Amino acid sequence: MSELPSVLHALHDGERALERLLVDVAERHRAEHEIHHVALDLARWSREHAERLALAGGLRPSRPAAGRRSAGPLPQLLADLRELHLAATANSLHWEMLAQAAQATRDQDLLALATACHPRTLRQMRWTNTMLKTLSPQLLSS
Repeated sequence: MSELPSVLHALHDGERALERLLVDVAERHRAEHEIHHVALDLARWSREHAERLALAGGLRPSRPAAGRRSAGPLPQLLADLRELHLAATANSLHWEMLAQAAQATRDQDLLALATACHPRTLRQMRWTNTMLKTLSPQLLSS
């Protein structure tokens, strides 16, 4: 039996969870304009990815997973960015697996979906990484 449906479900759930996290971070850090606006833009990408996955995989559209508040010794903004980065990285790995499976099974529709959506997920990762690099020195040394 093919494991492709499990990858589709995991990726769909991951995109919905990332969308919710991005919206939560945007709201929690409304005063940080770049964080707020970019996070909302990136959340729209994840919502679109989840909708496209639902159509491609015959999945039922779902509500975004409830966001969780980061805890720990890091300042909240850094903890939020770390959580976003890890969620985007997990989604990137799933996009890669989906693309490889689509190539192996010669499923052009799934390959086109992965080819269209994965670069946006990589962009989400680059943004969180850049924000972590930019803000870490300032927030951790103050």
